[in-house]
Amino acid sequence: MKPFSLGTVMADLGTLGSAVRSPAALSTLPVTAADVAAAALRIARFVHVTPLLTSRALSEESGCDLRLKGEHLQRSGSFKVRGALNRLLILSDAEKQAGVVAFSSGNHAQGVALAAKLLGLSATIVMPRDAPQVKLAATRGYGAEIVLYDRDTEDREAIARRLSVEQGRTLVPPFDDPWVIAGQGTIGHELIEQWPDLEVALVPVGGGGLISGIALALKAFRPTISVIGVEPALADDARRSLQADRIVRIAQPKTIADGVATQAIGQHTFPIMRALLDDIVTVSEEEIRHALERILTRTKQLVEPTGALATAAALSGRVPLAGRRVMALLCGGNVDVRTLPQLLPTSPGA
Repeated sequence: MKPFSLGTVMADLGTLGSAVRSPAALSTLPVTAADVAAAALRIARFVHVTPLLTSRALSEESGCDLRLKGEHLQRSGSFKVRGALNRLLILSDAEKQAGVVAFSSGNHAQGVALAAKLLGLSATIVMPRDAPQVKLAATRGYGAEIVLYDRDTEDREAIARRLSVEQGRTLVPPFDDPWVIAGQGTIGHELIEQWPDLEVALVPVGGGGLISGIALALKAFRPTISVIGVEPALADDARRSLQADRIVRIAQPKTIADGVATQAIGQHTFPIMRALLDDIVTVSEEEIRHALERILTRTKQLVEPTGALATAAALSGRVPLAGRRVMALLCGGNVDVRTLPQLLPTSPGA
């Protein structure tokens, strides 16, 4: 197996051009594979190497060698702590003293709150009033101050930017930041070490930070790896954006996959996604519920609906996967167990 390090990434960048729609655009991308490799070294002592789970039942149902990357078992319950740590670790001493502010529906909130606690920083998090109680409680539990807003009538980013100016805090966006993107991409670093023969990566898409970072890492290792995004059909802003070749903003989505209920992908993530992604597919709410139930009953893993998106794409046949080696990312597990009856299919085996 070829080791994945900053040196080998730099040597491989020349081959990355063959994997993109516009090779000339590589030189202008806001994040590089080398940035991801550097992030992996920077955050290594703080994060878990999450497992690659197997299930014969799910592989048979999807018709491929399907393995699930368990980021729901990451510290804070999702991948978000990776990007948060990478961003906070490069702050100056003065910026660390002032603290940080972030906005999030839940998992980024917890990731930033935990990263701040680990590094001894203060954090203020702007969260929607209807965020899952388990995510609100965990964010407070890490010591962050929460500012609530109404997601239907208020602009969370505007609130966070105002607080950043008023309190002198550094803003840590959930996805549209080069350091955050590089941190999330460290999952790709781990995948290469765990499964160098990987052929297809299915990755949930909200604002695009997660899939952008992973695509940079995987395509630098082997340009032929297919990186495919998965969105709820009710929150398909990324798919529309890539089809239109511009960022398309949609109305506030209403989906059980609340972690990807974004209205638009980012200015930094869009060019990376446009250059490196092989496709974006959508899944229905019922397909998400079905995948959630299958993950729970076949692998005994509890994930949130957003965490089931990639598996839903594999099980629904949205992507031709027959006989291929496929990773589906379980991106988060912060689900309130009291809501499970409303999240699972209405009939067994549905």
